[in-house]
Amino acid sequence: MKRALVLSLAVIFGLGIAGMAQTLSGEWDTTIDIGLSPLSIDINSTLTVTYEVAGWAFTSDTAFGSTGWTGQSFSADGSLGAFSLGSVLKFNPLVPEFTSWEVTAGVSIAGVTFGMDFTLVPDNVTLVLSGSGQAGLVSIDVDVTFGNSENEECDLDWSGVAITVGFPFCCADVELTLALDCDGFDKACFGVTDILVPALPWLTFDAEVCFELQTKTLNLTPSFDFGDVVCFELYFDVDFDTDGPGFSFGDITVEGIGLSCDIGGVEFYGLSYWGDGDKPGPLYGTTYWEVYQISTTDDGCCGPFDFDIAVFFSDEHLSLFDIAEFDANMSIQLASQFTFSMGIDYVVGTGYTTWSLGFNVTW
Repeated sequence: MKRALVLSLAVIFGLGIAGMAQTLSGEWDTTIDIGLSPLSIDINSTLTVTYEVAGWAFTSDTAFGSTGWTGQSFSADGSLGAFSLGSVLKFNPLVPEFTSWEVTAGVSIAGVTFGMDFTLVPDNVTLVLSGSGQAGLVSIDVDVTFGNSENEECDLDWSGVAITVGFPFCCADVELTLALDCDGFDKACFGVTDILVPALPWLTFDAEVCFELQTKTLNLTPSFDFGDVVCFELYFDVDFDTDGPGFSFGDITVEGIGLSCDIGGVEFYGLSYWGDGDKPGPLYGTTYWEVYQISTTDDGCCGPFDFDIAVFFSDEHLSLFDIAEFDANMSIQLASQFTFSMGIDYVVGTGYTTWSLGFNVTW
C-alpha cells in the first residue's frame, strides 16, 4: 500500500513538472593541446548544464583540466513576483574548499530600480545596496557599501556610499559624484565628457573638477581619434602634459600602420607596430612587431568552415625575413549542434610546435 502511495505521488509530481514549460540544455567545450617538442598534452574541458522551469534557470558549470577537476559552480536565476533574483556558488575541487557565494536581487517600483548584491568569501562579507531612477532629464544613482574586501574578519561594517547624479547644464551633460566614507565627507566631483575642439576634430576632452575638504583639483583627459585612411589604419602616440597649469601638447608620433582588405571573400590583414606599451590586434601580448594574416569563411559540407593563418615577425634576425612564428586554425560546423576545430602553432628557432584539437557540443 505504501509503495502504491509513493508511486502515485511520484506520478503526480512528474505530471506537474511535465505541465510546466521546461528545458534541459547544455554545452560541452573541449580543447586538447599536444606539444610536439617537447612532447606534452594539455586538456581543458568545460561542461555546462542548464535546467529551466517556470521562469527559473538552474546551471551547473564543471571544469576539467590536465590536473583533474579544476572548477565547479552552481547558479540560479529567476524572478519572484516583482523581484529578480540570482545566486552563484563556487568551489575549488582541488583543495577542496569553498570559494565564494554571491546573491543578487533587484526590483523596479514606479520607475525607481533597487538592487542588492551580497558576497560571501572565506572570512569576509560584503553587501552593496543600490538605487537608481530618472526624473525628466535628471538621473540619480546611489550605492551604499557595507563591509570591506580587504578585511580579514567576517564583518558587515559600513564602508561608504557613492551618489551619482546626471543632469544637463547649458550645452553639456554633467555628472555629479558625491562620495562619503567612514570619516564622513570624502569628495564631490563634477565631470563632463566629449568636449569638442572645433579646429581639431580628432581631439576631444573629458573634464572633471573635484572638491575635497582642503583641496580642489581639475583634471583634463584628452582622447584622440585620427580616423582611418582608406583601408589603412595609423596608430598614433601623442605626448601631452597635464601636471602644470593649463594643458600642453608635445610630439605626435606614428607608432604603427595596419592594412585590412577583403578580396573575393578572403580577408587580408597586415599590422606593423613599433611603439611601446600594449600592442593592438593579433600582436597583443606577443614580443613580435609585425604580423600578416589571411582568413576566410566558406560554406562547408555541413556548415560554415572558418580558416585563418598568421605569420609573425621579430627583429632578432634568427631566420629568413625574420619570420618567428606560424599560427593556423580551422573550424567546421559538422552539424547544428557540433563544431570541430583544429590548430597548429610553430615557433621558428626553438622547434616548439603545438597541435590543438577541439570540439563544441550543444543541446
